Amino acid sequence: MRFGLLFLAFLTPALVLAAEDTAIRAVLDKQANDWNRGDITAFVQTYAENCTFLGKTVVEGRAGVEGRYRQNYSTPAAMGHLTFTDLKIKKIDSRVAVVTGAYHLKRTELAGGDANGVFSLVLEHKGGVWQIVLDHTS
Repeated sequence: MRFGLLFLAFLTPALVLAAEDTAIRAVLDKQANDWNRGDITAFVQTYAENCTFLGKTVVEGRAGVEGRYRQNYSTPAAMGHLTFTDLKIKKIDSRVAVVTGAYHLKRTELAGGDANGVFSLVLEHKGGVWQIVLDHTS
């Protein structure tokens, strides 16, 4: 009996971390799926209302991020097909995680050609949902 309780004591934190990693990965899966459907509005729902986006400029708020994406990716061809690779998740605490990775945007030459880069995201778990509060993409 003691062995079973000890085993559970060690196993439970690992299961919680695995579930949180799965939930965080689901945020990025949702983003890729929404993007590849051409649905920018759904794509930006993964961002917190008060988020910050750092790229060539600094954009504040979900509405600002949506506007930036609409301006830079105004057609389905310009949006292309998005994939994420090399994802690494680092939990800061039970409510905050950092995700790093690479993005790949497959597009025709006429639509701007392929684009690739790296990103770091800070996500916050609030109200039962992981949301992006800081996005630094280059």
